[in-house]
Amino acid sequence: MTPPVRMPYVVTVDAGLRDLRAADHLLRTLAAELDLPEDGFGCTHLVRGERPRVVVSLAPGSRAELDDVRGRLTTQAYEVTEGAPDAVGRAVLYPGAGLLRGTMAVEEVLSVSAIDRVTVLGGTGRPRPDTALVTNDHVRPQWQSGELVLTAMPAVGGTLVPFEVPEPTPCCADH
Repeated sequence: MTPPVRMPYVVTVDAGLRDLRAADHLLRTLAAELDLPEDGFGCTHLVRGERPRVVVSLAPGSRAELDDVRGRLTTQAYEVTEGAPDAVGRAVLYPGAGLLRGTMAVEEVLSVSAIDRVTVLGGTGRPRPDTALVTNDHVRPQWQSGELVLTAMPAVGGTLVPFEVPEPTPCCADH
């Protein structure tokens, strides 16, 4: 599959990771080491099959930046391939991600970040623009049909929270 149009320059890094938390950490580390531009994207992708794992993709803003990123990653002995592994990556790094803190109106989330749309799990239509979204400082939208979409769920007091929580309880944690 091809990456979304906003990300024409993409490389995928396979570090053999098995969980999203480690992939998030790797993305932040690589972005800092490589000085990824603020308009760049960093996503996680689940790879299924014989060797299930989580890979990350990095999308700087230009071909020259991509060439630099690819070269530097290769010298660090990462397995690097051209393009994204799929078109449904989970965005960790994206324009405006660092601004999504605390409680914000949905319209503010959309105006300060690269997120195109907010949907409500199990709902029909979009939430009202003035609906409060409690970010928990952890907002992970996903690419869907070329749009960056944040899935939220209803919470206390008519607010919303992102579907993905920062510290999920592992399945069967009480067994």
